[in-house]
This record gives sequence, C-alpha cells and structure tokens, in this order.
Amino acid sequence: MVTATKKWIFLKISSVILIPLMLWFIVNFVSIYDKNFEEILVFLTKESSKLLLSTLMIVAFFFSALSISEIFEDYVHDEKIKNISIKLLYLSAIIIPFLTIIVIYNLNI
Repeated sequence: MVTATKKWIFLKISSVILIPLMLWFIVNFVSIYDKNFEEILVFLTKESSKLLLSTLMIVAFFFSALSISEIFEDYVHDEKIKNISIKLLYLSAIIIPFLTIIVIYNLNI
C-alpha cells in the first residue's frame, strides 16, 4: 500500500474516533466551566475521565500531526527542511501528549 493511502486511511479513522471524543469533551467542558478548582480536580481524577482525556489527546495529536505533515509535503520544497520539520512534528506529537497524560494520571485530590 502506498504511504499516501495509509496516511489518508489513518486520517479518516482518527477523524471518526475524534467525533465522539470531542462531543464528550465539549459536554464535560461546558459542565465544569463555572465550577471551582476542587470540582474540576474531582472530574479529572475519575478513571473514566483520565482514560477518555488521554485517548482524546493521543488521537488529536496523531490527527493533527498527519494533517500538518501533509501541508509540509505539499508546500515545503526543500527536502532537508521538509524531512526535519516532519520529524520534529512527529516527535512533538509524541512528547506533548505523553507529558500531558503523565500530569493527568498524577493528579490527586
């Protein structure tokens, strides 16, 4: 299978996964928007919230990294700069969600 086809399939799959996760996030964000800090911590320390928020972070960064890499491939013509920028993009798409998930799982009331 061609790499572009794989990326296209992964983009479609991740976008389908993102729809219910974003709906869950929006509904919960609206419900905790005007809460105090302790109530927000209670929400974030629930195991279901940790799991869903972690999944949202991973899938969202995966989706955005694939989308942005397509932009780099289309509009950056210098191969060296393109390869470096794509590698840095993928590295940041791994490190940022990983660090965020570590912080979320270390939250305590």
